[in-house]
Amino acid sequence: MTQTATPSAAAVAAKRAMSKSFQIRGIITAISSGMTYGMYTAFMTYAMAMGVWAVWYGENSGLSEFAVLFLLSALGAGLTDGCAAIWALIMAAMRGKLGDFGRSFKTRPGVMMLIAALFGGPFASTCYVVGLQMAGSIVVPISALCPAIGAILARFLFKQKLTPRMMLGILICFSASAMIGIASSGGNEAHPNMMLGLLFGFLAALGWGIEGCVCGYGVSIIDSEVGITIREVTIGISNLLVLVPILAWIGHADGFAMLGKAIGDMDSMKWFIVAGFLCYFNFMLWYRGNSMCGAALGMACNGAFSFWGPFFCWLILGVFFGLDGWNMVPVAWLGAIMMVMGIFTIATNPLEFFRRKEQ
Repeated sequence: MTQTATPSAAAVAAKRAMSKSFQIRGIITAISSGMTYGMYTAFMTYAMAMGVWAVWYGENSGLSEFAVLFLLSALGAGLTDGCAAIWALIMAAMRGKLGDFGRSFKTRPGVMMLIAALFGGPFASTCYVVGLQMAGSIVVPISALCPAIGAILARFLFKQKLTPRMMLGILICFSASAMIGIASSGGNEAHPNMMLGLLFGFLAALGWGIEGCVCGYGVSIIDSEVGITIREVTIGISNLLVLVPILAWIGHADGFAMLGKAIGDMDSMKWFIVAGFLCYFNFMLWYRGNSMCGAALGMACNGAFSFWGPFFCWLILGVFFGLDGWNMVPVAWLGAIMMVMGIFTIATNPLEFFRRKEQ
């Protein structure tokens, strides 16, 4: 008669402690991804206020209103994602994953990642930058609606259930966005097109929500670092070589000449390089955090960028660099915190934490 060995109480306790420690590190990693998102937003915005960009946004730039609003936003987003793509390729080469990157385009998940990146790049990223230029950092918590929108889209696209808890979280998120919009509609001298900017922020959330639905499937099969490289390379190329020329043609401007001037302008380009690294690092921390503490909890922690975005824009742009127009009214800060709570409610059941403590 054979006896099965049962683990000792000390071994079980050690395993629980190790799992808890691993999850805590995952939570810290996911929270850090939201922080780096806020930092990359601030440095990208600062880059678009320096050097040749200050001339393009000036009164005597010679550019049409369409070019100033849409072409410059696409160019700024494209340079940031282009720099992120270069960082991603460098890191993939250092880790010996460039071969996997090339082979992934021949797979179904790789193609899905590429298509999803088009929603998150040329469309969402450009809308995000347009919103930032028109309404300031208050657009960040509006764009943080993407997890709520992603949950709704997943219900229709992938037949995933929407529990009462998730619907409550979605209601909190949209209530917070309404609070931010109402608080901002009273007029703002620095951002006269506030409500239109908030609309573009919502469109960015829609694009990122679509991307999140599709990429959730792709990253579960493809290595996360390879998936990030696919995303950034796709977005960088499609923005700079496709979207920018099209918008330049519509706006009666020379897109390639402007791209050359932007790349050669080191007063701004050095900050785009910094923003690009933070953009790449943000996604690295996000994927890594999700793998360590679970996708639901990782998404909730990352969603705190609705707070970190305005915070770092205020700290870096307003306090450190001394730019005007980057303060937020108290009601908007409250709305950003509510957005974090709503995202957390969508992603995970808060009661589970109390149950774990009891166990």
